[in-house]
Amino acid sequence: MGWEKKVKADGENDSIGTEKPKHKRGRRTECLIRETRNIYRKAFCETQLLDILGVEDFKDGFSYHCISAGDVDSLSYLKVILRQQKLDYLLFSTWCMASDDILAIEEWLEDGTLKKVDAYLGEIFPKSYPFEWKKINEIFNKYQCGTISIFRNHSKVYAGCGDKYSFAIESSANINTNPRTEQTCITIDKNLYQFYKDYYSKIVSFEK
Repeated sequence: MGWEKKVKADGENDSIGTEKPKHKRGRRTECLIRETRNIYRKAFCETQLLDILGVEDFKDGFSYHCISAGDVDSLSYLKVILRQQKLDYLLFSTWCMASDDILAIEEWLEDGTLKKVDAYLGEIFPKSYPFEWKKINEIFNKYQCGTISIFRNHSKVYAGCGDKYSFAIESSANINTNPRTEQTCITIDKNLYQFYKDYYSKIVSFEK
């Protein structure tokens, strides 16, 4: 039985892959489905956030606190950072992750927007999100960009650095689109970035 479109545990209706069973000689056919409405919805989320935050670069030593009524997704906060600078390093921590967001990470690795990335995911991820788990491993293997760690994780954090500044994004939201109220804080501070980098680098993954 192949993977079919399903409703996520948090109520999110995401695009997901379909996969035919393996052929007796090991061959199989795969298909990646992306919903156009998800792409438009993510673009709308980003414009909503830009309207609030403006287009000027973030300032070192400042924090930007946001609360949304489900109209801004998690990755939009990172996209605002990426409009201002490319990143030498990014870590992200999330309980679960949507396939469209994984594909966005791949696009940024491909065009050089991201150089090195480490992913920290919840223990439910490999079995509860098998297509997404397979895809993110394929991307990390292809670009040799960093490590993927699985552990008892429910934290939602981005932390990274580029030529202009280092930052941390702390949020209640997983990396997906979720029509619920979520709060997020962007802090431009090298010490906070290093705080999270030091902590997550000590994580021992369930997956070896």
